[in-house]
Amino acid sequence: MTTYRGQCSGMNAQGGTCKAHPRSDTGLCLWHDPELAEAAQEARRHGGQRRKREVTIQAAYDLEGLGSILEIRRIVEIVVTDMLGAENTVARARTLLSAAQVAANLLKTGELEERIESIESVIESRPKPASGRKQ
Repeated sequence: MTTYRGQCSGMNAQGGTCKAHPRSDTGLCLWHDPELAEAAQEARRHGGQRRKREVTIQAAYDLEGLGSILEIRRIVEIVVTDMLGAENTVARARTLLSAAQVAANLLKTGELEERIESIESVIESRPKPASGRKQ
Protein backbone atom coordinates (compact mmCIF):
# COMPACT_ATOMS: atom_id res chain seq x y z
CA MET A 1 0.00 0.00 0.00
CA THR A 2 1.37 3.42 -1.04
CA THR A 3 1.38 6.11 1.62
CA TYR A 4 -0.13 9.51 0.77
CA ARG A 5 2.81 11.94 0.73
CA GLY A 6 1.07 15.24 0.03
CA GLN A 7 2.61 15.90 -3.36
CA CYS A 8 3.16 14.04 -6.59
CA SER A 9 6.43 12.12 -6.94
CA GLY A 10 6.66 13.08 -10.63
CA MET A 11 8.98 15.76 -12.01
CA ASN A 12 7.88 19.06 -13.53
CA ALA A 13 9.26 20.54 -16.78
CA GLN A 14 12.03 22.37 -14.88
CA GLY A 15 13.23 19.12 -13.26
CA GLY A 16 11.77 19.89 -9.83
CA THR A 17 9.25 17.92 -7.84
CA CYS A 18 5.65 18.28 -9.00
CA LYS A 19 3.55 20.15 -6.43
CA ALA A 20 0.19 18.63 -7.45
CA HIS A 21 -1.75 16.39 -5.07
CA PRO A 22 -1.26 12.73 -5.95
CA ARG A 23 -3.82 10.01 -6.09
CA SER A 24 -3.39 8.10 -2.85
CA ASP A 25 -2.96 4.71 -4.55
CA THR A 26 -0.14 5.67 -6.96
CA GLY A 27 1.69 8.65 -5.49
CA LEU A 28 1.32 10.36 -8.89
CA CYS A 29 -1.06 13.14 -9.92
CA LEU A 30 -3.35 13.15 -12.95
CA TRP A 31 -0.62 14.71 -15.11
CA HIS A 32 2.13 12.18 -14.28
CA ASP A 33 0.23 8.90 -13.89
CA PRO A 34 0.72 6.92 -17.14
CA GLU A 35 -2.59 5.12 -16.55
CA LEU A 36 -4.37 8.50 -16.74
CA ALA A 37 -2.55 9.90 -19.80
CA GLU A 38 -5.72 9.89 -21.90
CA ALA A 39 -7.72 11.67 -19.17
CA ALA A 40 -4.92 14.23 -18.76
CA GLN A 41 -4.90 14.93 -22.51
CA GLU A 42 -8.67 15.39 -22.49
CA ALA A 43 -8.41 17.78 -19.52
CA ARG A 44 -5.75 19.82 -21.37
CA ARG A 45 -7.97 19.98 -24.44
CA HIS A 46 -10.97 21.19 -22.42
CA GLY A 47 -8.83 23.72 -20.59
CA GLY A 48 -7.55 25.15 -23.87
CA GLN A 49 -11.08 25.38 -25.26
CA ARG A 50 -12.28 27.18 -22.13
CA ARG A 51 -9.42 29.72 -22.27
CA LYS A 52 -10.06 30.38 -25.97
CA ARG A 53 -13.79 30.84 -25.34
CA GLU A 54 -13.06 33.11 -22.35
CA VAL A 55 -10.81 35.40 -24.42
CA THR A 56 -13.37 35.56 -27.23
CA ILE A 57 -16.21 36.45 -24.86
CA GLN A 58 -14.14 39.04 -23.02
CA ALA A 59 -13.30 40.74 -26.31
CA ALA A 60 -16.89 40.58 -27.60
CA TYR A 61 -18.31 42.09 -24.41
CA ASP A 62 -15.39 44.45 -23.71
CA LEU A 63 -14.70 42.81 -20.35
CA GLU A 64 -11.43 42.86 -18.45
CA GLY A 65 -12.49 41.20 -15.20
CA LEU A 66 -14.20 42.01 -11.92
CA GLY A 67 -11.42 43.94 -10.20
CA SER A 68 -13.05 47.36 -10.14
CA ILE A 69 -16.44 49.01 -9.83
CA LEU A 70 -16.30 49.94 -13.52
CA GLU A 71 -15.67 46.34 -14.55
CA ILE A 72 -18.51 45.03 -12.39
CA ARG A 73 -20.78 47.78 -13.71
CA ARG A 74 -19.99 46.59 -17.26
CA ILE A 75 -21.30 43.12 -16.34
CA VAL A 76 -24.49 44.64 -14.94
CA GLU A 77 -24.95 46.68 -18.14
CA ILE A 78 -24.58 43.55 -20.28
CA VAL A 79 -27.10 41.62 -18.17
CA VAL A 80 -29.63 44.45 -18.21
CA THR A 81 -29.29 44.94 -21.97
CA ASP A 82 -29.73 41.21 -22.62
CA MET A 83 -32.68 40.93 -20.22
CA LEU A 84 -34.50 43.94 -21.64
CA GLY A 85 -34.55 42.15 -24.99
CA ALA A 86 -35.73 38.85 -23.49
CA GLU A 87 -39.30 37.58 -23.21
CA ASN A 88 -41.24 39.11 -20.33
CA THR A 89 -41.16 36.42 -17.62
CA VAL A 90 -40.90 36.25 -13.87
CA ALA A 91 -37.26 35.15 -14.20
CA ARG A 92 -36.55 38.20 -16.39
CA ALA A 93 -38.16 40.51 -13.84
CA ARG A 94 -36.13 38.95 -11.01
CA THR A 95 -32.91 39.27 -12.98
CA LEU A 96 -33.61 42.92 -13.79
CA LEU A 97 -34.44 43.68 -10.16
CA SER A 98 -31.30 41.93 -9.01
CA ALA A 99 -29.20 43.86 -11.54
CA ALA A 100 -30.80 47.11 -10.36
CA GLN A 101 -29.94 46.24 -6.77
CA VAL A 102 -26.32 45.51 -7.70
CA ALA A 103 -26.15 48.77 -9.66
CA ALA A 104 -27.53 50.72 -6.68
CA ASN A 105 -24.91 49.15 -4.41
CA LEU A 106 -22.18 50.04 -6.89
CA LEU A 107 -23.38 53.65 -6.98
CA LYS A 108 -23.40 53.79 -3.19
CA THR A 109 -19.91 52.27 -3.01
CA GLY A 110 -18.60 54.71 -5.62
CA GLU A 111 -20.12 57.64 -3.75
CA LEU A 112 -18.57 56.47 -0.47
CA GLU A 113 -15.16 56.08 -2.13
CA GLU A 114 -15.38 59.65 -3.47
CA ARG A 115 -16.35 60.97 -0.04
CA ILE A 116 -13.48 59.12 1.65
CA GLU A 117 -11.00 60.43 -0.94
CA SER A 118 -12.30 63.97 -0.34
CA ILE A 119 -11.93 63.63 3.43
CA GLU A 120 -8.46 62.14 3.09
CA SER A 121 -7.32 64.98 0.81
CA VAL A 122 -8.52 67.56 3.38
CA ILE A 123 -6.78 65.72 6.21
CA GLU A 124 -3.54 65.38 4.24
CA SER A 125 -3.53 69.10 3.35
CA ARG A 126 -3.84 70.21 6.98
CA PRO A 127 -0.65 71.33 8.67
CA LYS A 128 0.79 68.84 11.12
CA PRO A 129 0.67 69.92 14.79
CA ALA A 130 4.00 70.54 16.47
CA SER A 131 5.11 67.60 18.58
CA GLY A 132 4.34 67.86 22.26
CA ARG A 133 1.46 70.31 21.77
CA LYS A 134 -2.16 69.30 22.13
CA GLN A 135 -4.90 70.78 19.99
